[in-house]
Amino acid sequence: MTPADILQAARYWGLTIATAESCTGGMVAAALTDVAGASDVFERGFITYSNRAKQEMLGVRAATLAAFGAVSEEVAREMAAGALAHSGAGLAVSVTGIAGPGGSEFKPEGRVCFGLARAGQPVRSETVEFGAPGRAKVRLAARDHALALLAAALAR
Repeated sequence: MTPADILQAARYWGLTIATAESCTGGMVAAALTDVAGASDVFERGFITYSNRAKQEMLGVRAATLAAFGAVSEEVAREMAAGALAHSGAGLAVSVTGIAGPGGSEFKPEGRVCFGLARAGQPVRSETVEFGAPGRAKVRLAARDHALALLAAALAR
């Protein structure tokens, strides 16, 4: 599904979309808002690059960040849930990861965690290991995966 298809599906289901992004820095929101007429279903995007922003804008708990780190499914779930709660949207996707360069033995470059929240349903999360093809490629792959998650959620 293209971003235009995602927006059309959201219109069909009567849903608005929010994004909560860290390592992609707004790339998911940009892909959706590049489509003319997106404003009727794209509610807003949160770019929460710092832990403080995740807490203040999305309500991610300090305890979650301390226990699991920003790059975790736990934080991705709280980001997605927070995007729903703070936007009034019906569907939200979140992205948090290590685009590179760098990383660690426990959290390598290219690890990206995603969250997906839909009103009235449990928040889902997953982790994708994109490897270390370079910062730009990890960010593009994460953007595309987040869009695919939205598309899958709207295909049901």
